[in-house]
Amino acid sequence: MHPQPHISIIVAVYNRAATLQRCIDSVGNQDYPCKELIIIDGGSTDGTVDILKANNHQISYWESEADRGIYHAFNKGLEHVTGDWVYFLGADDYLMDVGILSRVADSLVKCEPGIRIVYGKVAIVSRDGQVLAIHGEDYERTRRKLPKVMPICHQGIFHRRSLFESHGGFDESFRISGDYELLLREMKDRPAIFMADVVVAAILLGGASSKPGDALVVPLEEARARELNGFPVYHIAWLWVLMKAFARYSIQRSLGHEAFCRIGDLYRRLTGRPPVWTKM
Repeated sequence: MHPQPHISIIVAVYNRAATLQRCIDSVGNQDYPCKELIIIDGGSTDGTVDILKANNHQISYWESEADRGIYHAFNKGLEHVTGDWVYFLGADDYLMDVGILSRVADSLVKCEPGIRIVYGKVAIVSRDGQVLAIHGEDYERTRRKLPKVMPICHQGIFHRRSLFESHGGFDESFRISGDYELLLREMKDRPAIFMADVVVAAILLGGASSKPGDALVVPLEEARARELNGFPVYHIAWLWVLMKAFARYSIQRSLGHEAFCRIGDLYRRLTGRPPVWTKM
């Protein structure tokens, strides 16, 4: 019998009082006992701190003070983990059901020591909880895509603690794509395991990271991440991502969010995918 892996869950939050309780409860209600919840707040002023105080019984460690961004918050959280595996969850997001960590642990316990990334699928959901799309692909497809784009949703990834002992934490010079840069460091010469039957978390469409300007930041930061890790920086797939990002940014800035949703869903229909934005 293998001992149950201890899972450390880190949440970075700033002024997300409207969604934080759901996030906390999704961890606290898990039927898996070997877990800890660490929350790093960036000095919220909207009632977030009151929620943290009221949930002391569900939180192993929390703090609230100004930080330099999400990856600084994640790195501060890493200083307090005691688990064998580390997972990062957004304050707008939540674990899919009460048995998720138990099913994930079944996979983690079977991993050879050299495996330091285990990932599953994630669901994109509307504000009323409707599942709009499921993201996540097998390891071979993910491995082929990794040198070109970020192929895994960060909320689907479990990291062995030794990964951070080898590589250090997140590069705080990145604002959005620090998780991609970390994956490039790890997966350029190590394999990962895909949990095909596990939808780990629900990601809120239009959450805290869905600002219009972010659409342009992502492809530029991903190019820099590839350069830092010795991968080809520019390619056709990247150019296509950049063009779509510029179109998204321009539509949102000039026509407004409602028009962006309509046009975005029209594009999805034309490319054989279901609409998501107008269902928010």
